[in-house]
Amino acid sequence: MGDRQVTSLLNSRFDESCAEFSPDGHRLAYMSDESGREEVYVRPFPGSGGRRQISSDGGSEPLWARSGRELFYRQGPRIWSVDIGPGPGLSTGKPHLLFEQPAYASWGAVRDWDISLDGQRFLMVKMEEKKPQPVTELILVQNWLEELKRLCPAGKN
Repeated sequence: MGDRQVTSLLNSRFDESCAEFSPDGHRLAYMSDESGREEVYVRPFPGSGGRRQISSDGGSEPLWARSGRELFYRQGPRIWSVDIGPGPGLSTGKPHLLFEQPAYASWGAVRDWDISLDGQRFLMVKMEEKKPQPVTELILVQNWLEELKRLCPAGKN
């Protein structure tokens, strides 16, 4: 099988979580509390230098746009966006608020939201208004198109 070696990507005395690779695999976004509160950082991959703080007033759960040119993150009920420049260096814009939606869940340890493939919609877990309860069940339907074709063959209505 060959020699295999495990290398830590993030390994400090701080809480580092929610790591997300950029779509091209050349950058790593993550959350760290090294400043005293949760903030979002990006660093090159592979390598350990050139880390940059992305959020400016707290942030967690980073999420890359499919293009790799934009990074989203949460700050409580707020969703922020930061433009990320192309190329080997790390150039970033200023964070700007996309929207605020307080009725959506955020547990922070793992990313519990996503963006659609076309980048136009967000998928988030909505909390019940009267009595917030965490989602305990998720039903994933795979190969649904094949099942639909089996149940409704072409030409039969």
